[in-house]
Amino acid sequence: MAPRSFWKGYLKLSLVTCPVAMRPATSDNEKVRFHTLNRKTGNRIVSQYVDSVTGKAVDEDDEVKGYEHGENDYVMLEDEELDAVGLESTRTIDIEMFVPRDSIEWIWFDTPHYLTPDDAVGEEAYCVIRDAMAASRMVGISRLVMYRRERAVMLEPRDKGIVLWTLRFGDEVRDERNYFGNIGSEPVDGKLMKLVGELIDERTKPWDPAMVSDPVQEKLLDIIAAKKKGRKRPAKAKVEEAAAPSNVISIMDALRKSLSQEEGARKR
Repeated sequence: MAPRSFWKGYLKLSLVTCPVAMRPATSDNEKVRFHTLNRKTGNRIVSQYVDSVTGKAVDEDDEVKGYEHGENDYVMLEDEELDAVGLESTRTIDIEMFVPRDSIEWIWFDTPHYLTPDDAVGEEAYCVIRDAMAASRMVGISRLVMYRRERAVMLEPRDKGIVLWTLRFGDEVRDERNYFGNIGSEPVDGKLMKLVGELIDERTKPWDPAMVSDPVQEKLLDIIAAKKKGRKRPAKAKVEEAAAPSNVISIMDALRKSLSQEEGARKR
């Protein structure tokens, strides 16, 4: 069952407008979550904001956002003032420009959302925008107020729908040259490349979401189920430290040995 939409508004391209709804494309609801309890009573522990100077609890009505512009000196901003920022892009996704899909690297992608038509009348306009982007291999760029921040967003056609990605801000993506700049740029040995290519071929499989399953979650659920039935807590698994790899063996020998193991496993 699809989750309820958390945002409704309009998708606009020039004079073409259609009502749309947005839902998160990912979910972590299935993750095992824990509450913090008082071991002695079994009751939940409740967190509460306290004044850092007086140590007294602060009522919810007295909580306010503050921007620090000096040591212990803040400008207070009320909710109404925060909500007033970017009103135009709060409920309208106005596609300002289009760019080739391949020109935006994955590192700029933040969070995906499913954007769907919100009524039958606007569905035709929605489908025309979707299909035109798909045919031209373009994606739309717009701005939208989400989570009290105006974000740059990318609209990408996907099958029968449109995925809206929030994009990271320019100052959030660090310059890769600061990390990769000193890595050697000399061409690698062609023979080594050939062996690694063969190893890649041996391990190539079709993509399957099961490849990114979370075994820790499954083990936690097993522990919880056992404790519900009154079984004893399982013994702590012994974690063995991995031995440091030896640099004595040559890369060529290591690759040949790896390929031999891969081929042997495949024949079993």
